[in-house]
Amino acid sequence: MAVIPDHYHDLLTAKAAFANLATVMKDGSPQVTPVWFDYADGKIRVNTARGRVKARTLKPGARVALAILDPQNPYRYLQVRGRVVSEAEHGAAAHIDALAKKYLGQDKYPFAQPGEVRVMYEIEPTSASGNG
Repeated sequence: MAVIPDHYHDLLTAKAAFANLATVMKDGSPQVTPVWFDYADGKIRVNTARGRVKARTLKPGARVALAILDPQNPYRYLQVRGRVVSEAEHGAAAHIDALAKKYLGQDKYPFAQPGEVRVMYEIEPTSASGNG
Protein backbone atom coordinates (compact mmCIF):
# COMPACT_ATOMS: atom_id res chain seq x y z
CA MET A 1 0.00 0.00 0.00
CA ALA A 2 1.30 3.44 -0.95
CA VAL A 3 1.64 6.16 1.63
CA ILE A 4 -0.19 9.39 0.85
CA PRO A 5 2.21 12.32 1.42
CA ASP A 6 1.25 14.21 4.59
CA HIS A 7 1.08 17.46 2.61
CA TYR A 8 -2.08 16.15 0.86
CA HIS A 9 -4.02 14.64 3.77
CA ASP A 10 -6.22 17.74 3.96
CA LEU A 11 -7.61 16.86 0.50
CA LEU A 12 -8.59 13.44 1.80
CA THR A 13 -9.97 14.34 5.20
CA ALA A 14 -10.54 18.06 5.83
CA LYS A 15 -11.93 19.41 2.55
CA ALA A 16 -14.99 18.54 0.50
CA ALA A 17 -12.81 17.90 -2.55
CA PHE A 18 -14.21 15.93 -5.45
CA ALA A 19 -12.25 13.10 -7.02
CA ASN A 20 -12.22 12.34 -10.73
CA LEU A 21 -12.27 8.55 -10.76
CA ALA A 22 -10.86 6.77 -13.81
CA THR A 23 -11.80 3.16 -14.48
CA VAL A 24 -11.44 0.84 -17.46
CA MET A 25 -14.44 -0.39 -19.44
CA LYS A 26 -14.81 -3.99 -20.61
CA ASP A 27 -13.56 -2.99 -24.08
CA GLY A 28 -10.42 -1.42 -22.56
CA SER A 29 -11.51 2.19 -23.02
CA PRO A 30 -11.16 4.63 -20.11
CA GLN A 31 -14.13 6.05 -18.23
CA VAL A 32 -13.93 9.04 -15.85
CA THR A 33 -16.54 10.18 -13.33
CA PRO A 34 -16.45 12.89 -10.65
CA VAL A 35 -17.24 11.27 -7.30
CA TRP A 36 -17.67 11.96 -3.62
CA PHE A 37 -15.23 10.00 -1.47
CA ASP A 38 -13.82 9.62 2.00
CA TYR A 39 -10.62 8.19 3.43
CA ALA A 40 -10.54 5.60 6.20
CA ASP A 41 -7.84 3.20 7.40
CA GLY A 42 -5.53 4.11 4.52
CA LYS A 43 -8.17 3.41 1.87
CA ILE A 44 -10.25 5.70 -0.33
CA ARG A 45 -13.94 4.81 -0.26
CA VAL A 46 -16.45 5.64 -2.99
CA ASN A 47 -20.12 4.85 -3.35
CA THR A 48 -22.51 4.25 -6.24
CA ALA A 49 -25.76 2.47 -7.08
CA ARG A 50 -26.05 -0.94 -8.72
CA GLY A 51 -26.60 -0.64 -12.45
CA ARG A 52 -24.41 2.43 -12.97
CA VAL A 53 -21.24 2.33 -15.07
CA LYS A 54 -19.05 2.62 -11.95
CA ALA A 55 -20.74 -0.44 -10.45
CA ARG A 56 -19.81 -2.41 -13.57
CA THR A 57 -16.17 -1.28 -13.65
CA LEU A 58 -15.33 -1.19 -9.92
CA LYS A 59 -14.77 -4.84 -9.17
CA PRO A 60 -12.28 -6.21 -6.61
CA GLY A 61 -8.86 -6.26 -8.24
CA ALA A 62 -9.72 -3.56 -10.78
CA ARG A 63 -7.09 -0.88 -11.30
CA VAL A 64 -8.25 2.71 -10.91
CA ALA A 65 -6.85 6.22 -10.70
CA LEU A 66 -8.16 9.30 -8.93
CA ALA A 67 -7.29 12.96 -9.41
CA ILE A 68 -8.33 15.03 -6.41
CA LEU A 69 -8.26 18.81 -6.89
CA ASP A 70 -8.02 21.27 -4.02
CA PRO A 71 -11.34 23.20 -4.07
CA GLN A 72 -9.50 26.39 -3.06
CA ASN A 73 -6.63 25.99 -5.56
CA PRO A 74 -7.22 23.87 -8.70
CA TYR A 75 -3.47 23.94 -9.45
CA ARG A 76 -2.92 21.84 -6.30
CA TYR A 77 -3.91 18.23 -6.69
CA LEU A 78 -3.25 14.68 -5.59
CA GLN A 79 -3.12 11.76 -8.00
CA VAL A 80 -3.68 8.30 -6.56
CA ARG A 81 -3.45 5.00 -8.39
CA GLY A 82 -4.72 1.87 -6.77
CA ARG A 83 -6.77 -1.29 -6.79
CA VAL A 84 -10.29 -1.96 -5.63
CA VAL A 85 -9.96 -4.23 -2.61
CA SER A 86 -13.58 -4.57 -1.51
CA GLU A 87 -17.16 -4.15 -2.67
CA ALA A 88 -20.01 -4.16 -0.16
CA GLU A 89 -23.71 -3.41 -0.03
CA HIS A 90 -23.71 -3.77 3.76
CA GLY A 91 -23.05 -0.34 5.25
CA ALA A 92 -23.26 1.42 1.87
CA ALA A 93 -26.49 3.29 2.69
CA ALA A 94 -24.93 4.71 5.87
CA HIS A 95 -21.80 5.56 3.89
CA ILE A 96 -23.70 7.59 1.25
CA ASP A 97 -25.48 9.43 4.09
CA ALA A 98 -22.08 10.28 5.62
CA LEU A 99 -20.90 11.55 2.23
CA ALA A 100 -24.07 13.67 1.91
CA LYS A 101 -23.17 15.21 5.27
CA LYS A 102 -19.62 15.96 4.07
CA TYR A 103 -20.58 17.38 0.66
CA LEU A 104 -24.08 18.80 1.17
CA GLY A 105 -24.36 19.34 4.92
CA GLN A 106 -27.43 17.04 4.94
CA ASP A 107 -27.92 14.09 7.26
CA LYS A 108 -29.57 11.93 4.58
CA TYR A 109 -28.61 11.43 0.93
CA PRO A 110 -31.36 13.37 -0.87
CA PHE A 111 -31.06 11.81 -4.35
CA ALA A 112 -31.92 8.19 -3.52
CA GLN A 113 -34.25 6.50 -5.98
CA PRO A 114 -36.91 3.93 -5.02
CA GLY A 115 -35.42 0.43 -5.05
CA GLU A 116 -31.87 1.73 -5.45
CA VAL A 117 -29.17 -0.55 -4.03
CA ARG A 118 -26.06 1.32 -2.84
CA VAL A 119 -22.58 -0.18 -3.03
CA MET A 120 -19.40 0.99 -1.29
CA TYR A 121 -15.96 0.30 -2.74
CA GLU A 122 -12.60 0.53 -0.99
CA ILE A 123 -9.54 1.46 -3.02
CA GLU A 124 -6.08 0.70 -1.71
CA PRO A 125 -3.52 3.20 -3.01
CA THR A 126 -0.51 1.71 -4.81
CA SER A 127 1.08 5.05 -5.72
CA ALA A 128 0.43 8.68 -4.92
CA SER A 129 1.90 11.96 -6.10
CA GLY A 130 0.79 15.53 -6.30
CA ASN A 131 1.46 19.08 -7.27
CA GLY A 132 1.29 22.19 -5.17
